[in-house]
Formats: sequence, C-alpha cells, structure tokens
Amino acid sequence: MKNKNEHKNKDHKIPLSVVILTFNEEKNIEACLKSVHGWAERIFIVDSFSTDNTLEIVARYTKDVYQNTWKNYESQLNWGLQNLPINTQWVMRLDSDETVTQELRDELSERLDKLDNDTTGLYVPRKVYFLGKWIKYGGYYPIWLLRIWRNGMAHCEKRWMDEHMKVSEGNLIFLKNDIIDDNKKNLHWWTGKHNDYATREAIDILNLSYKFLEYDSVDAELSGSQEKRKRWIKENFYVKMPLFVRPFFYFIYRYIFKLGFLDGKEGLIWHILQGFWYRFLVDVKIYEIKKKSNSEGIGILDSIRELYGIDLQKKGKEN
Repeated sequence: MKNKNEHKNKDHKIPLSVVILTFNEEKNIEACLKSVHGWAERIFIVDSFSTDNTLEIVARYTKDVYQNTWKNYESQLNWGLQNLPINTQWVMRLDSDETVTQELRDELSERLDKLDNDTTGLYVPRKVYFLGKWIKYGGYYPIWLLRIWRNGMAHCEKRWMDEHMKVSEGNLIFLKNDIIDDNKKNLHWWTGKHNDYATREAIDILNLSYKFLEYDSVDAELSGSQEKRKRWIKENFYVKMPLFVRPFFYFIYRYIFKLGFLDGKEGLIWHILQGFWYRFLVDVKIYEIKKKSNSEGIGILDSIRELYGIDLQKKGKEN
C-alpha cells in the first residue's frame, strides 16, 4: 500500500504553471526542467531566440515554447504573464539556473490546495551555490523570494536590476523548503553577467537622484519583508555613503559580521566578487556617467546612451 501511495503522489500534478525565461541555457535548463516536470501542470518557456541546444532540450519536457525579443528581465517576464495561455490557479517564476527541491515539491503538493482564498503569494527560500559550494553565510541564506502567486494577482516590478514580484492584494505566506540556484556556466560568463548587472544597477541608483524613469516598485519599508527591508537600507543608507567607500564597508559587513568567512575558499571568492568587486564596479560606472555628463555638458540620459548604448528615453516611453 505504501508503494502505491508513493506512486500516486509522484504522478499527481498540482494546479501550477511554471514560467521560465531562457537564452542559451543548455548547461542549466535540463536540471531546471527535470525538477518541475511531472508534477507541475504546465511548463512555459519564454525564449529570446537561443542559438545553442536550449530549445532541443526544452522539447523533451514541454511544447509550450514562446519566442520574444529580449529587452530586460522585467519586460520579458511581464510579456510572458500577459501573453501566455496560463489557465492554472497558481503561477511560479523559476530561473533557468534554478531547481525545485523534492522537499519543496512535497510541500507544495500537500499545502497548495489547502490554502484559503485570501492567500495570494508564497515566499520561497533560495540556496545559492557557487563553484559547487553552498553559500550559507554572509547574509546569503535564506534569501526569501516571492516566486509563487495566484494567477493574475502579481506582476514583475519595473526596475532595471533586482526585480521582484509584486502582488496586488491578499496575504503572503512563507514556505519551508528551498529552490536551488546553481549556475553551471564558467567564471568568464559570471563576470560578464555581473558587468551587465553593474550597468543596470548604476542606472537604478542614478534614478534615485535624477528621477528619469518611473518605476512600479515594491515599497521600501524597514519593517516590511526581507526584500522591502533590504531596499530601504540600500536607498536610505547605502547609496548615501561616498562612492568607492561603501563597497569596502559592505564587504566587511558580509564577510566579517555576517560570518562570510565560514563559507571557505569558494565563499572568499564569492564574497569578494559579488560583495565587493561588483559593488565597486557599480560605483565606477556611476562615476563614469557623472564625469561624462559634467565634462561634456550633457544630461545623464545622454551620457548613459553614449557610454552604454542604452536609450532610456525610448525605453521610458515603451514602459
């Protein structure tokens, strides 16, 4: 009898659609799809014209594949939520380098159908792995992310970096079990990605002062959720510190006071690259944009366009 019940639970699909964005993710996508295949009712892929074997791998797991030209993460995800034929009660956002643990699968199978109608969003803890090592310290676990919501009740906030889901109404609850972030691409790719992230974050920080873009953001609240609290600290404390000084303080806070040194050799690399180098690069780009603006007598938006080829005036109209 026990074996029959286990087989039944394994084959049981819950009313959940998983939305995954892809572009050249052949190293990561199969593990991601395996973790949701067979129990999530539908899997939707929004691909931005991959040129590797991503779509061949995807075809083994789902036929729900859609193509859309990439602008940024927010616009791609919101395009998917607005255009995909999602007909399930619940929706989950999952990155292509993430996997759902068996424990989270079991928790969702057990709890999702029992939630009251006032519950509209579910926070999930995320474990980040780097060079095969779980980054447990430095304030990096748990990272709480709103990744599951009732169909039609949430959208991705309009920002250039660090985009979160925003639920329109209802109650939010916290699940116990994890999703895993374990990107299999190499360090060359990682640094390139974070170079791009640094440009996007520099734009977000500059926008706090110059207000050249209208954002539909999650509120920054010191007494709110983890994401709201972190954003409040960033906007009311971190960005007001001097350029080039704040990355040193942030790294010391993470590596010493938040015990990042306990993550070992891989943790040392991670906290230096992600907690210092990346933040320092953001400041360098802010400095470069402001210096060009002042020396050439042009606006911040013109400086960003000339330096990085990003026309924010055009994108502002599109949003």
